[in-house]
Formats: sequence, C-alpha cells, structure tokens
Amino acid sequence: MTNIAKVTVAGGGVLGSQIAFQSAFKGKKVTVYDINDDAVAAAEKRIRARWDAYKHDIDATEEQFDAGLKNLTYTADMAEAVKDADLVIEAVPEKPTIKHDFYRNLAELAPAGTIFASNSSTYVPSVFAPDTGRPDKFLNLHFANKVWLYNTAEIMGTDQTDPQVFQTVVEFAEEIGMVPIILKKEQPGYVLNTLLIPLLNAAGYLWGHDIADPETIDRTWMIATGASTGPFGIFDTVGLRTAFNITAEQQGSNPDFQPFLDKIQQMIDADTVGIETGRGFYEYPNPEFENPDFLKA
Repeated sequence: MTNIAKVTVAGGGVLGSQIAFQSAFKGKKVTVYDINDDAVAAAEKRIRARWDAYKHDIDATEEQFDAGLKNLTYTADMAEAVKDADLVIEAVPEKPTIKHDFYRNLAELAPAGTIFASNSSTYVPSVFAPDTGRPDKFLNLHFANKVWLYNTAEIMGTDQTDPQVFQTVVEFAEEIGMVPIILKKEQPGYVLNTLLIPLLNAAGYLWGHDIADPETIDRTWMIATGASTGPFGIFDTVGLRTAFNITAEQQGSNPDFQPFLDKIQQMIDADTVGIETGRGFYEYPNPEFENPDFLKA
C-alpha cells in the first residue's frame, strides 16, 4: 500500500475528470483543480454524469458511486488544491506553453515531497522536468479514455526520476484499478498512442481530402478488424478539441492535414465536439455505430 492518500488532478476536462473520479471511486481523497469557477463547475457536472457508465460498464452500485463523489472536492485556487497533496496529476491542455507555465507555478506551491505526474498524451516528461523543481519526483502517468473500463496506466520516467518514486506510482495505479504499463525509456505517445495515432491520422487524411466519409471509414475499420469502434468514434470519445490540439502540434506544418484541421475547427466552432456535448461525428447517447445494422450491407 502506498502512502498516496491525497491526490490533486489539475484539469477537469474529459480525461482529467475521469482520472479524478476513478481515484476517488477507489478510495483516494481527490481535489479537482481548474482555472476558474466555470471550469470547476463543468468538471463536477462531467463527473456526476458518469453514473450510468459506471453502472452499465462495471456494475457499480449507487452506494459505491456516491461514496466516490464524497471523496471529491473542487477548487479554482491552485495553492488550496495542492497544499497537502501526495500526488498531483496534470491533465491540462496539450499545449506546451500552458504546461510549462503550470509546472513553474506548481513548483512554488506544492509541498517538497509531492510527486508530480503528467497525463500528457504526446510529450515525454523530460520536456517539462526542468520546470518542476523536482525532476526526481516527476514522471508521466497516462490514462486511456473511459478509465473505469479501458484501465491502462502507462508510466514513463526520465533518467532523473527516482526509481522508488516510479515504483510508488506503479503501485498507486494498481490501487485505483489500473493495469500498469511500464515503459523502459521515453517514447512520445507511449505504447497506446504510438499504435493509435497513425490510425487516427490516416482517418483524418481520408476524410479531410473527401476520399471517404466518417461512417464509411469507421465501418471499414470495424468490419475488417472486429473493433467495437472506428477512428471517428474514437475522436468523439477523446474530444475534438484534444484531437485538434494534438494534430495541430504534430502535423500543423504538413499541408496534407490542413483540410482535416479546417473541418475539425468548424465542428469545434459549432460546439459539436463529441460525447461531451452529445454530438460530434455521431449523436449521443446511442451513436449510430452501436446499431447492429451499422455493419450490415
């Protein structure tokens, strides 16, 4: 059993809110921090809306779910959020400037013994380690969407990460119901996204250049591989803002991806960003790709 009892999750968006509740559901005391009161309120709304998913996917009882809710507190005050944290998990937007600023501020506010972990989907920990003021207590801890169901936790350190800190985070991941995926060295995208991003990029290219529509692309992938979801269903799960930020960062200078980015931006402007808003490439709940007829001729 680790000594991590109090966890702060910085960023209450799609994945941050999932990490926060999963930790609370497994008995940790969790503070959700975000940049303002509106963002904090949105995070709480996201978390409370997951009752049906926990009930349907893992047979959680209402009593268990409510107990998790009671382990959560919310604040827009960073100093208050981290004042006694054993672990801070950063899940802020995938923009380097935002993350650099976050860690510089966090380093001045968190107790000396607090472990810092980034949930960054694409950036290796050595990018931000100098900002933390404690590179020996810093590493990446990456979760997949629907953490209660797709329960991997990818753990990646730097050559400065204390091995005992690394092991503590591995054990923490197990304590909150995750399967630890241990990386032996730094790799942008970890294991999961190193496999997944090429698929999403290919799907974005096909749609962006009007080669095929999202339904056709998803249907092709699902029929041919037996997958339960196609790439555009995955985009909706991740959230189109995150998809846009990652693609822009990785492929923004590649003109082949500009049509995809333009189309995604139009959807973001229309607030059709995926499951979070009830509509993205599909409408939710009950998206078309879950209909048995979706895969029929």
